[in-house]
Amino acid sequence: MSRYVERAEDITRILTVNFHTLLDAPVEISEHAWQPIIAITGDEELFLEHYGEYNARNVSEFLLWNPSNPNAVTTCISMARENARSVREQISSEMWENLNRLYFLVRDLNREVLGHGPYEFFDQIRYGSWAFQGITAETMTHGDGYEFIQLGKHMERADKTLRTLDVKYAAVNMMSDGPETSLQLIAMLRSCSAFEAFRKTGASNMQAARVAEFLLLNLEFPRAVAFCLHRVLRSINLISGDPGRHSHLLNNPQRLMGRICAELEYLDINEVLDKNMHPFLDQLLHKINQVGYEIMQTYFNTQVILPLKYPYQMQQQQQQ
Repeated sequence: MSRYVERAEDITRILTVNFHTLLDAPVEISEHAWQPIIAITGDEELFLEHYGEYNARNVSEFLLWNPSNPNAVTTCISMARENARSVREQISSEMWENLNRLYFLVRDLNREVLGHGPYEFFDQIRYGSWAFQGITAETMTHGDGYEFIQLGKHMERADKTLRTLDVKYAAVNMMSDGPETSLQLIAMLRSCSAFEAFRKTGASNMQAARVAEFLLLNLEFPRAVAFCLHRVLRSINLISGDPGRHSHLLNNPQRLMGRICAELEYLDINEVLDKNMHPFLDQLLHKINQVGYEIMQTYFNTQVILPLKYPYQMQQQQQQ
């Protein structure tokens, strides 16, 4: 539920930034600006099965409401509501009402009107996501259920920040210094809602290395990868119990996520810049996906447990 809501917000924000960036971009950049958006979501193969060209209309339709796209915004909101319905007794009424409003917003969407002015819809999705997180924090008991919501949200954020950094850093790194480079770096930061936070660090000019370091390693910005993964580890520890110094009591998610956080904490950004950036980010994304798999294996049992005959046989023997 939490990952779906976060994913819908991320996609609408990335689309908003791309639309605004192209207003000031030269024609040669505009012609190739939409393929990276699909690359960030990782759905290039699926996109090409349905569309022959990367342009604003095709990419927007695919990411917003194409029924074959499991990551489309309308699908994400619908699935978030369905997940919320299945745990209705565990969440607050206010959370359910918020997701219901988002669901009816996407269900009753006028796609023709949206094609002429999507910004209001993008804002509604983002504000709805922010409201969901705020309502959750204020109306739900901060127990295991709440920590799973935080875990899902920050796993999704780390994933999207990594993918955004991977795609956009590669494009910027091939550019020479100039206005176009600054424009793309600003777009990279805005895609993660990080532009103002980055400027408040005292950065006087836009440099790819400093932007990459901020998005990857900052421990104070809530969408930076390191921040998100430390928050995931905190949630896992709260759910499972912090073993302290007893490392043999760690479960697989704790061990894997702890190792990732330690690697990032001692990482020298200069070791992964330029041509080393993509292999590093790709490997990190793979590790995070492995943590997600281990979380599923550790905390969620999706197998049907059939009734055993043995207890019944024992009861019959005792009666005899």
